[in-house]
Amino acid sequence: MDNYEQTEEDKILKSVGLELMFLTPEKCNSDDGITAVELAKLVNIPVDKVKKKLNILKEKDIVKVKGSNPKYWKFNEYNFQRMDEDDETFRLLCSFDDVDFDKYFSY
Repeated sequence: MDNYEQTEEDKILKSVGLELMFLTPEKCNSDDGITAVELAKLVNIPVDKVKKKLNILKEKDIVKVKGSNPKYWKFNEYNFQRMDEDDETFRLLCSFDDVDFDKYFSY
């Protein structure tokens, strides 16, 4: 994988992670979280890519999944705060230089 692809993949992971991190109840159809399809629409990324990134975040134990069909995804703030600060995913989700916060807080 060349640097461009890696950077593009990182952007997708960051986009999915930040959307979950700042997800408000108003954006969800369920108290259990958001489905991959709903999340894909919010971030404007194909569902299959969103699902791959959700699984990466799940492996890192910073998102919880509930149900099976559909699966509902929710950010796990408690586990995120306990991640190793040197973890690549943690650093990616904490680099806010290029983040437009209005996107997460405006309705």
